[in-house]
Amino acid sequence: MRINYLIKLFFSSFLYFLFYVILFVCAGRLNYWQGLVYVLIGLIMYVILKYTDLRIDSELLKERSKIGENTKDWDKIILGLILFVKISMCIVAGLDSGRYHWSPNFHWSIYLLGIFLTALGQLIFLIAQRQNKFFSSTVRIQADRQHIVCDTGLYKIVRHPAYMSSVIESLGFPLLFGSLWSVIPICVLIILLFVRTNLEDRTLKNELKGYLEYSGKTRYKIIPYVW
Repeated sequence: MRINYLIKLFFSSFLYFLFYVILFVCAGRLNYWQGLVYVLIGLIMYVILKYTDLRIDSELLKERSKIGENTKDWDKIILGLILFVKISMCIVAGLDSGRYHWSPNFHWSIYLLGIFLTALGQLIFLIAQRQNKFFSSTVRIQADRQHIVCDTGLYKIVRHPAYMSSVIESLGFPLLFGSLWSVIPICVLIILLFVRTNLEDRTLKNELKGYLEYSGKTRYKIIPYVW
């Protein structure tokens, strides 16, 4: 059991390294400053996750390292599409800003805004993960873990702060890399995130005790005062 858990954990970590590798391979060089900044942000978030109060316990880590029982079939499809789109983002950004320079140079303030949004999105994700002990990587009702509604912290502001963080990070991606062409897969990704949010919210309302009442108190799904 321990070996299987480590294998699953390795595979989930490998996906993050895969994105970095794709970026630099498509850029065709290692002195690719946007890629280096992107890696640096990831390393900083890893240190924050491992060595601060935002670290998660072993039970949640185990939950997030697998596709649990009762995971919705539609979620498996959406997750596959999201993975494909994220890989496409890295390919396009690497080819564009790293190798062929299809997009014009941005003003330095645009790159800085991209760095800020990327880091902010990833940090909000870590906070949301820490605040919700049922923060699964897939959409499922965790009856095996006595699943209850999380209504504290960021979850008082929006019902799905993790998706909010993903949208923020996605908006920062083309700005950080200075790639107008990467906006195309980014738009597809954001649409998928909104679809997944809506389906997950509907599932929780129908199947998780207390969630319908919670949705009445916390009105917005991922964008405060909008949706």
